[in-house]
Order: sequence, then C-alpha cells, then structure tokens
Amino acid sequence: MLSALYNRPNSILEKQRRIQNDHRQLWYRLPRSGLYMGTFYATFTVGMAESIRLDDYSVHAMSQNNGACEPPDPANTITDRLNTLLNSSGPGFVLQLCPSKQYLIQAPIRFAAPDQEISTTGYPLGEERATLVVNGLVEGGTGHTTAVDGTCPTCSGVRLRNIQIDGTRRGASPTQGGGNIEMGGSNSNQLIEYVRSYDPRSWSCLHIAEGALDCANATVQHNDIGPCGSDNFQEWADGISMSCRNSLVRNNTIIDATDGGIVVFGSPGTVIEENVIRIDNQTLLGGINMVDYDPFSGDYTSTIVRNNLISGGFAHDSPDDGASKGTNLEDAIIKIGLAIGPRTWFGERYAANVSHSGTVTGNRFTGAFSYAIAVTSARNFTVQDNILIGNTSFIGKQGPNCSTTDTVPDPAPFVLDLNNTQESNLQSDFKSISDGDSLTCVLPPDGGDYWPFGGNPAEHGTTSRRGLSGGAIVGVVLATVVAFALLLFFGRKYWLKRRLRRSW
Repeated sequence: MLSALYNRPNSILEKQRRIQNDHRQLWYRLPRSGLYMGTFYATFTVGMAESIRLDDYSVHAMSQNNGACEPPDPANTITDRLNTLLNSSGPGFVLQLCPSKQYLIQAPIRFAAPDQEISTTGYPLGEERATLVVNGLVEGGTGHTTAVDGTCPTCSGVRLRNIQIDGTRRGASPTQGGGNIEMGGSNSNQLIEYVRSYDPRSWSCLHIAEGALDCANATVQHNDIGPCGSDNFQEWADGISMSCRNSLVRNNTIIDATDGGIVVFGSPGTVIEENVIRIDNQTLLGGINMVDYDPFSGDYTSTIVRNNLISGGFAHDSPDDGASKGTNLEDAIIKIGLAIGPRTWFGERYAANVSHSGTVTGNRFTGAFSYAIAVTSARNFTVQDNILIGNTSFIGKQGPNCSTTDTVPDPAPFVLDLNNTQESNLQSDFKSISDGDSLTCVLPPDGGDYWPFGGNPAEHGTTSRRGLSGGAIVGVVLATVVAFALLLFFGRKYWLKRRLRRSW
C-alpha cells in the first residue's frame, strides 16, 4: 500500500539534462522559478515602496489630519490656533507641530477630547523636536506657568509625544501656578514620552495630578527632564511629580532637578523603574521621594521603586597623586538619594502619620550624598538589595534651617529612625539614628576635597533610545519575508544539486 510513496520513477537525470540545456539565467531554469522570482520581485518592490513612503511621511512632516504641521507663525495667533484645533477636532485628533520650530504661547495648550495627541511631525528626538515656549505674562508672582494641560474631564487616553517644553524661568523667582506640563486628573491611560521639559517657572517640570484620587494608568517614559528650578532656598522644582494610581514611570533621565527628582505622591500601584537621576551643577534635596502623606493618606500599597540609578555630585578637578576625592565647583550634592516617610522631609508636620506598604529594591547610588536612603515614619515597607556603586562619599553639615531641637545624624549611606518605623523588611546595612526629622536641612560642605572622582558610571534607560520608524518596521518585516523566500529558493536548488550528484 505504501509502495506508491517510495517506489517512484527516478527522473533526476532527465531534470539534469533539461536544466543543463536551458540557456536562461540560472535562477529561471527550475520548475516554477518564474513564480518564485516574480513573488520575490513583487514583495521586494512593495516593501521598499512602503518603507520609502512611510519614512518620507516622517521626514517631510505629513500630518494625518490635514497634510501639514501647524506653523508657529504668525506668533500672535498661535495659542488660539492650537487650542481651536484641539477644541474643534474631537477624539483622536493629532495636533502635529513642525520640527525644529519654536511656538511662543501665551497660555496653556489644552487637550479637549479623548485620545488626542500633541507631537512633532515625524516623531524626532533631540533638538528637532518642536518647542513650546512658555511666553505669557507674569506679574506679582503669578501668571503663565503651564505649556500643556491634559486634565480636562474628557482627557483619557491623550498623548504628549516628542516635543520640548521651555518654561523660561531664566533665574527668576518661582511663579505661582502649575508645572510645565499638567496631566492626569480624573482620567486614565495617558502617555507622555520622548518629551524634554526644562526650566519651569513654577514647581515642577512634569506633574501627573490625582484628580478625585481616580487618575489611573498613566505612562511616563523615555523623557529627558531638567534643569528644574534653582537650588536657592525655596526656589526648588521637581523633575517628575507623580500622583496617579497604577502608573508607570520608566526610562526617564532627570538632570539637575532641585526639589525631588521623582516625587511619588503615594500613587498606589505605580512602578518607578530604570530611571536615571543625576545632578551636574545644582544640589538636589531628594532623588526619589516617598514622603508625601497627601493626597493618598500615606498609602504606597503596591508602589514599587526599583532598579533606578541615582548619581550625586562628583569632583570637577582631576585626581592628583592618587587622591580619591576633589572639589566640586558648585558644592553640589544630593541630600537624600531616596527618602521614605513624611518626617524625613517635613519633621512634625504630619504628627504620627506614616508612609506605608511600599517596596524599594535594586536601586543604585553613586557620587556625593548626605544620605543614600533615609527611612523614618514608615510602616510595612520593603527595602532590599539597594547598593552603592562606583565612587561615593557621604558629606554634609547642619544648616541654618535645621531645628535647634533636632539632632542631625552624621552623613551615612543608609539611615533608619527606629522610633517611628515599624513592621518593615529592611536590608541589614541600615544605621540606626535617634532622630530622622527634616533631614533636608543639611548643607553640603563649603568647598574642600570631599567629592569623589570618576564621574557618572555608564547610564541605562536614557532617552537616546528610539524605536524603529514605521517605514523601518515594514522594511524589516518584508526583508524577513524576502530572506525566507530566498532561503527556500536556494535551499531547493542545493537539495536538487545534491540529488543529482548522488545519482552519478
């Protein structure tokens, strides 16, 4: 019964003679070669055409809405024009700005409907991103502070991508108002990515607000943030201020924030991971802060801070005669690399209230700090596997704003106030201190060889990474199909050749 499958006439010699007597190009001699090669050429042509079309779309800034980016001129109408487009175009509208252009706005640009997007045409990185310049009036300490506002009641799913925000403080005192970017509110599934935000007039480069404690599922990723604020007393500003449940803050680079690099306002269920927080020229009060009792009553349940790199100050001079430390021209340090508990920051303001139920693991610290991690007024926290890397130093002195009734602990990597920290799972290298209140009152040394040499270790998670463009993705997929077709073609050819040789 099975003999029909293997007892078949041998036609190898006949096929060999047919191929040898065929004078066409070799790849057309085998049976169905025309079909194979025709399919290959068609697939290749379509793939290359589509790749060119999509990349041309990016390069020439073709908007999906009206075929062109919205120009910044005339400047005296640009604020109204951008807001009119968002208000009149409905859900899903993409407002595309022109690459490398500055938009001098006089008031916030406000999202108006679900799933809208503000972005630069072609989604470039670096200086090619369009820049929204905060340019409205400021008088008597109040005025225009916010470039983009995504807190409207119907702003779920809005996206802010591949643009720059220049807050234009330019060394002035803070202006009362919102951050450079105000997102969140009673919304969900918002996205902020590949955005540069710097020099805010007010208190934050990027704020995700809690709404009625119902903001959820915001994603903040691949952004480059800072400088933010001044390290002069009470002129500080945050890098990223997160107050939204079940959100994700990852792969951002924050440089020269001055209040908190990333401030986590409870935000139950939020993950803060793979971010780089670094200072170059300004002292930062806290790298990552889990200290705010409001608005979630200290609830950090399922909030996870993991695998972040926090880099304090380094020496600016060169090592001499084997010295391990040198001077920093700005006397810049991070006072607390990672702060847990309201008393760490606010002293007695929140009385016996605590931060509770958060997780802090696998974070790395390098450079100059007063304290790498400080824990006070905390309950049910897990703090494990956080380490020092590269060169570090722990420096600082009691400042004029330290309370005369508080005992400021000596600088150290990991400090813990057991008087008000309970039921927590902490790594073994914490040093017990008698008083952990208001630790940000410390000041860096006034000069001297106290800063480690070595600079910042290789960083990860920075915004230089970028996904493939749409055209490139299509090209890769089609190239894979073509490669597979070629593999089948030449594999079949190789198999036939081997069969012919065996028949000799």
